[in-house]
This record gives sequence, structure tokens and C-alpha cells, in this order.
Amino acid sequence: MREFIVEADGGSRGNPGPAGYGAVVRDAATGETLAEAAEYLGVATNNVAEYRGLLAGLRAARALDPQAAVHVRMDSKLVVEQMTGRWKIKHPDLKPLATEAARVFPPERVTYEWIPRERNKHADRLANEAMDAGARGETWSPSGSAAEPAAAQAGAVHRPEDAVRADRDAQAARTVSTVSSPGWAPADLGAPATLVLLRHGETPLTPQKRFSGSGGSDPSLSATGREQAEKAAAALARRGTIQAVVSSPLARTRETAGIIAARLGLEVAVEDGLRETDFGAWEGLTFAEVQERYPDDLNAWLASPDVAPTGGGESFTTTAARIAATRDKLVAAYAGRTVLLVTHVTPIKTFVRLALGAPPESLFRMELSAASLSVVAYYADGNASVRLLNDTSHLR
Repeated sequence: MREFIVEADGGSRGNPGPAGYGAVVRDAATGETLAEAAEYLGVATNNVAEYRGLLAGLRAARALDPQAAVHVRMDSKLVVEQMTGRWKIKHPDLKPLATEAARVFPPERVTYEWIPRERNKHADRLANEAMDAGARGETWSPSGSAAEPAAAQAGAVHRPEDAVRADRDAQAARTVSTVSSPGWAPADLGAPATLVLLRHGETPLTPQKRFSGSGGSDPSLSATGREQAEKAAAALARRGTIQAVVSSPLARTRETAGIIAARLGLEVAVEDGLRETDFGAWEGLTFAEVQERYPDDLNAWLASPDVAPTGGGESFTTTAARIAATRDKLVAAYAGRTVLLVTHVTPIKTFVRLALGAPPESLFRMELSAASLSVVAYYADGNASVRLLNDTSHLR
């Protein structure tokens, strides 16, 4: 099941006055913009414009995939509280709009979240562009938009070629095979907990390829590492899907997380279970140095996940048990949400390995660069879907 983020906004210059809306549909895992909508409404109230934006966003998401799960983010407290049923809808102009919005997707597949206006800038900009176009006696069009690629005409939905191709591929997959398998969740499970896994930026030890776990010197980021963290922060801010930031307790991850959280306007929570493996006496050494000093121990470690590094380090089996427990804790805490985990090589590879049901030796067959992004989504039935692995496009 696909998961979308819908961001919507509406405005009225006069309330009532000249009004318009904007809406954006994003891929929940990658943050990619899949569709946009905007329209000048003529004279309307701000609340009506907000609801019209919600309707446009939901319809755009349904056009992409009617079986998707949708998480709606709006800066209208009124719309969010009314659509979740916490507030009654009293105004006669809003009741039919709310009823129509509730029918676009089954209620169990739509969740709502209030966000501050500064985190809804994309939809806000589209709404203002639509109102500006209306003031000029024009219809809103993508050629006049300062936002991301937008709708081909006012009120219409723009679907980039890659989104159209993705739909065709998904339809082909559905017609070729109807066999259920792990990772393909049925439509009634709701939005998954989506863990965006970011390896920390470089430290002075990273380019030297030295063992750097939780039992060593705890290095901070290098200048290159801080630059990588800034680039990751900019990319994640553009995607606009991160709702929380959680970090390993080690210095390099907390520094990376702090840079990103400051850009996103979020706080950093620290989770000890996300720390790197303890490499014991191998901390600070290169692979060649370990091979020279501890050849028998290294060979045993490479041969079995149950063997710990020399000097009382942590085995991969022990690490996997810790990561599995941390995963379960975080998936429960962030059910239906998208959370950034800033952590290390072994934890990220372990998240991916466990999601795929792969053997322990797969840890040695994955490349994971500094400041790379990976994504795993976890469904309510316990199944997982690996969405992304070792993405470094934001660093180029």
C-alpha cells in the first residue's frame, strides 16, 4: 500500500474576500512531490478555502492511487479538529465540504495532523499564487508558479511523467500477481511508522576507514561531516515529511541530528538503543591493523555473528537483539508517523537486514556511506517494507 502526505492550505483576503487554495501530494517515504493543485475561488471565507484545499489534495492523492493511505497536514486547527471529530461542524457552508472530504478515502486510511504555518509553506505559496492570478483576472498556471512543478491549469492536478510511470508499474504489478507477501500490506492497516535512517556525517576517522563504535573515543564531526549534515538538513526540509528526530547518544550523531532538527524546527530525542556496536580492542584501528594484530579473532568474527570483537566488544547477534527491541519501541511510539533516526552503520544495516529477513552475513554485503539516507516502513501487522537504501543524492 502506498502512503501519501497531503499538505493543504487556503486563504481569503478580507474573510470573506478574494480566496484561493493550494495543495501538495508527497510520497511519505521519500518526500517527492507527486502532484499539486491550486485554484482561485472568487469571494469566499478563509475556512471554506481551507476545506477546498483539503478536498483538492485528497482528490489528487486518490487520482494517484485510490488504495493509498493518506496523512493530511494543515495549519488550520479548525479543519483538523473537525475532520477528526473532536470539534463539531456548526457552520452550514462547511458541513457539505467536510462530508465530501470524508468520502474521498475510507476514514480508517486518513489521518490528520496540525502543523505550524511555517511548515506549510509550499501549500501556502500555491494558495497565494492562485489568489494573485485571480486578482489579475488570470487562472493559476505552473508557468507562473514559484513552487515546485504544479498543475497544468487552475484547480487541475499536475502529474509528472515519473509519477505516471510509477502508476503504470503499480497497476502492472497488481495484474501480474495477486499473491500476498511480506511487505505488501492490505489496505485496512492504516499508515505505517516510517523510519528514515540517516547515517551521521563524517568524522576524522571515517575517511581512514577505522573501527569507530560506542566503545572508542566518541569523535565529533569533521568540517566535511558538518557540511554533509547541512546538505541532509536542506534535503529533508524540502521534502517536509519528518515529524520527529531521534538520535543515538554518541557525539557524531547528536551533532548531525542537532543541525537537522534546527533546520526543521524540531527537538532531538536521544535513544540509547541506536548507538553503534562496541568494537572492543579494535576501536580506532583499521581493518588491516586488526588483521595484523588479532588475525584469529577477526576470522572468527567474520565467520559467526555470535562472536564479539577482541576485548569484550559487542557481537552482531547482541547488536541485532538491541536494534530489534529499539525498533519495536520506536514503531509503537511513532505509529503512523515519519521519524528521522540519526544513527550508525551497523544499526542501519541491521534495521534493513531484519526488515528483509536476510541472514547476518548480509551486513557485509551492504554499502552505507556517511550521511546517506535509507527508509523502512513498518505496518500494523508486523510486516516491513524497505523503501530506500544508501541514498546520497542530496550530497551531490
